[in-house]
Order: sequence, then C-alpha cells, then structure tokens
Amino acid sequence: MIAGTPPTRRKLVVLSVEDDVLVAMGTGGTLEDLGHEVIEASSGAQALAILAERSDIGLVITDHGMPGMSGVALAQAIRARWPRLPIVLVTGYLESPPDFGLQLPCLQKPFRAAELAEAISQAMAKFGHGASGATAPLPPMC
Repeated sequence: MIAGTPPTRRKLVVLSVEDDVLVAMGTGGTLEDLGHEVIEASSGAQALAILAERSDIGLVITDHGMPGMSGVALAQAIRARWPRLPIVLVTGYLESPPDFGLQLPCLQKPFRAAELAEAISQAMAKFGHGASGATAPLPPMC
C-alpha cells in the first residue's frame, strides 16, 4: 500500500479505460499498488465488450477524452445496462466535462494515489458499497 493513502475496504476488480498506453500503465500500476486487480481497455467499445463478458468487475475508471466514445458517453452506456456499477471519470481538461446528470467522481490528471483512492471510495459509497472513512477532501463530482 502507498504511504499516505486511505485504506481500501476490499480488493476490487477494476476496469481501467484509457487510450494512452503510458497513462494506462501509470493508472494500472497505482490501482495495483492500492490492492486492486486491473483489467485494461483502450476504448469505450472494448470496455463495453469486457463488461458484457465479465460479471466480476466492481468499478470502472475511465478517461473522458478518448477517440470514438468519450468517458461520459461510456458512463451513459454503462448506466443504461449496469445502473449500479460505480464509475470514476478522469480528465486532463481544465474544465470538468458535462455529466448529463450522472454525478460521477471526477479526477483531474495528473492525480496522486491518495486522490484516486478517495475517488474510488466516493464512487463505491454512492452505490452502498462502503463508506469512505477518509479525511481527504472529496474529489469534485462531474
């Protein structure tokens, strides 16, 4: 576990959706350091295919600015089929993307492990999968 990060209540199978290979490696490594199993997808379409095949995914972390399908569009598609699956949106844009009523925890790139851990806790708590328990400020909803 990374020093200074809030403890995670349980190990999750996390679907990390990121089109940039280097960013995907960094996010995946941080998630593993936090104790999670990581499955990677490089597009929204690939993420939806993985979700259709696997029932063990407990959280999706998606980049917003991807070609073909944005993170918000992916989140909308996930909500339509898996309405209780927690999602964290990650963006490198200065302004948070419109959420269209999704109310997702939103992380600005670059982010620290503690910020990622808190966003995960917030997303899980939103769907009754555990409370945060951390004292760090909550990430903004986007």
